Amino acid sequence: MSEEGDDSLEKGEDSADLVEFLAKAIVSQPEEVNVIIEDDGDLIELETADNDRGRVIGRQGRVAKALRAILNATADGDGTRLDIVD
Repeated sequence: MSEEGDDSLEKGEDSADLVEFLAKAIVSQPEEVNVIIEDDGDLIELETADNDRGRVIGRQGRVAKALRAILNATADGDGTRLDIVD
């Protein structure tokens, strides 16, 4: 078994899938969730509908902080940045 995982997946794809899954569970318009992988997998951008952005950020950024903590707890997402974009 390879330590680097499945070579058919680009770096960050598993992390992006996780972020997309979690974000879709939080928002009221899951079809508007879009995840973009940037900087060779070191940056994941999360786009949502305008009225769902507050749900993803949460009060005082608690939900965003929790998403980042979950992302960094995964082997694929360690050191990956998560940006919530307008």
